[in-house]
Amino acid sequence: MPNPVILRSSILATLLFVLAASVGAQEEVQTIEFHSPAVERMMKYNIVLPASYDSSQERYPVLYLLHGLTSNYVAWSRMGAAFYAGLVDDLIIVMPDVGNSWYVNWDENGEGQRNNWEDHIIVDVIGHVDANFRTIARREGRAINGLSMGGYGGLTLGLRHADQFVSIGSTSGALSYARTAARRMRGEIQPRAGRPTQQLTPEQQAAREASRARREASRMRPNPSIGIDGFSSQAERSPTGRAFLTPESADAYDPFELILDVPRDELPHIYLDSGTEDNLINVAREFAQVLFEHDIPFDFMQMPGGHNGAYWVQSLGHIVSIQYEVIRRALGERPASRR
Repeated sequence: MPNPVILRSSILATLLFVLAASVGAQEEVQTIEFHSPAVERMMKYNIVLPASYDSSQERYPVLYLLHGLTSNYVAWSRMGAAFYAGLVDDLIIVMPDVGNSWYVNWDENGEGQRNNWEDHIIVDVIGHVDANFRTIARREGRAINGLSMGGYGGLTLGLRHADQFVSIGSTSGALSYARTAARRMRGEIQPRAGRPTQQLTPEQQAAREASRARREASRMRPNPSIGIDGFSSQAERSPTGRAFLTPESADAYDPFELILDVPRDELPHIYLDSGTEDNLINVAREFAQVLFEHDIPFDFMQMPGGHNGAYWVQSLGHIVSIQYEVIRRALGERPASRR
């Protein structure tokens, strides 16, 4: 017999997904194109402005939402960012794009590439948003979060730039990315053993080669929903070169290291979120244990669900609600009442 808690959660996720898609589609999501010096190319981000933006002269706080691996700046919009922003009505949500870069400044760039993706977010995106929209352009008015690869990015960038964000978060985050890279370079993790050679029939070999050709064609095919010249296919969006050349450079992007480097009184609010059926929940729990052992306050949301869109639609509501409240309290205001 199905677990009733999981079943109810699945039904709720479906209803939230439909609601967010239908209502959110009626809210205005703007796509902004601009030149990013950090990566030397034209880039895009989606932004949701409060309904009161055009009729007021107020400045608004900003929540930055980072996408996951193989995804893009459209992802959070499709999960209902405009709908959830509308529930508080005085919050700007910005959803940038970094391709498959892991939100770091790469140590080694492939030919013709400039992969300073940390600078793209922290300097170029935030700078462009603050220069072109009425934001509260200081730490108390800014929060960041993300999913999967973006969860790693939200926590890592937030800790590396703790003076820029009052609240940082990770949803279903791949938090061990840099730590694993450092351990491999130090020889603490052995390379995976290759699969034993399998003797294939001519038909099996032909089928394997056809499958490889289809995957490569898919990687090279531009995604029309992205619409960034030279940055719309998975092949174009995947940096070449090396993110980290030394274990020390990987350590510098490891949230398990960073959390101990930031002075306690300078730490932002920390929010963790993961589905209980998500394979990445163990690393989130490990990070939470580090916080607990060092007496660092944090919020940790754990709900039935996996590493998928249905779970993230639910998570988005919690992200907006909790991090918005932290921002408002940091600004010395009581959060606005929900609709």
